[in-house]
Amino acid sequence: MKHLIEKLEREQSLTKEEWVCLIEGRTEETDTFLFERAREIRHQHYGKDVYIRGLIEFTNFCRNNCYYCGIRRSNQNLHRYRLTEEEILDCCRNGYRLGFRTFVLQGGEDGWFTEEKMVDLLQKIKGEFPDCAITLSVGERKKEEYEAYFKAGADRFLLRHETANEEHYSFLHPKELSLQERKDCLWNLRKIGYQVGSGIMVGSPGQTAGHLAEDLLFLKELNPHMVGIGPFIPHKDTPFAKETAGTLELTLFLLGAVRLMLPKVLLPATTALSTIHPDGRKMGILAGANVVMPNLSPKENRKFYSLYDNKRCMGDEAAEGLALLQAEMEEIGYHVVSARGDSLVE
Repeated sequence: MKHLIEKLEREQSLTKEEWVCLIEGRTEETDTFLFERAREIRHQHYGKDVYIRGLIEFTNFCRNNCYYCGIRRSNQNLHRYRLTEEEILDCCRNGYRLGFRTFVLQGGEDGWFTEEKMVDLLQKIKGEFPDCAITLSVGERKKEEYEAYFKAGADRFLLRHETANEEHYSFLHPKELSLQERKDCLWNLRKIGYQVGSGIMVGSPGQTAGHLAEDLLFLKELNPHMVGIGPFIPHKDTPFAKETAGTLELTLFLLGAVRLMLPKVLLPATTALSTIHPDGRKMGILAGANVVMPNLSPKENRKFYSLYDNKRCMGDEAAEGLALLQAEMEEIGYHVVSARGDSLVE
C-alpha cells in the first residue's frame, strides 16, 4: 500500500482500482505513513496555521427529506427556528470581536429566505464587515440565484455531493433529488467564481470502497477549494436511525488522502469528527486538515440544528470556547490565526 501512497503524492491521482485497493488494504502502518506525508504537504502550503470559520446555523427549516438528516422536513419531533436578520448580524459582530474573519451561513433549504432576503442580508454583512469572507451553505439553487448571492458579497459556497455514485445517491435521498442536479450546482458555482467546497459522508448506509473511489475521482475532477469529510452519524428521527456510524479511522484516512490528491485544498476537521471521538479534531489536523468551524449561533438554538445525534456545539466547538481551541491546537504544535484564510486552489 505504501507504493500507492507514494504514487498519490507524486502524481496526485490514482485509478479507481488503485483507490479501492488502497482503501481496502489499509493498515495502521500505512495510515501512519499517509498522515506523515499529508502533514508535510499541508506544511508546505499552509504552514502550521489553523483557519477558523464562524458557523452561523440560521435556519433549521428544510424542504428536503434526505433519509440521513435530522432536519428533514418529515421530522415532526424537531423544534424549528429561523434567526432574524438582526440576530444573524449580532452573531457576526460577536464573531468579529473574537477574531473571526470568515462567517459561514448554514441552513436547510428554507424557502422563507427568498433571494431578495438573502441578497439584503449578504449586502448588510459585507457592508459592516468588508474585510471578512462570507461562506454560504444553503443547498441547491438556480444558477441565477447563485449569481445574485455572489454579486451581493458571498465569496464561498459549501455544497457536499455526499456520494458520486448514482445508485448510492438514490439510496440516501428521495426520488425528487438527483446526483446530476447536485453536480450541476457545483459546476455552476465554480463557473460563477465562488471558492467552492464539496465533500462526502464517510460510512453512510450502503457505502462501499468503490463508492468512495468514485467520490475521490469526482473531487479530483471538480478540483474544489474546500473539501468537507465527516463520518455518517445516525439521527434517531430518520429512516437510518439504527444504522452504524462511520468510523474515525476511515474518516482520518480520507482526510490524509485528499490532502495528497489536492495539496492546496482547505480541509476542515469537522464537528462530526469531534462528535465521534473527543480528540477527533486534533486527530483531523494531524491527518492533514487546516480548518475548524466553531459555532457562533445563539446558544439556545444550537441543539435544534440537529443534523445527527449528540452533535457537539459547546466547549471547544463553540466560538466562546476559542481559548480552549487555541490551547488544543498549541498542544499539537499548531496555532489558530485570525485571517480570512482563502484557498490557494486556482
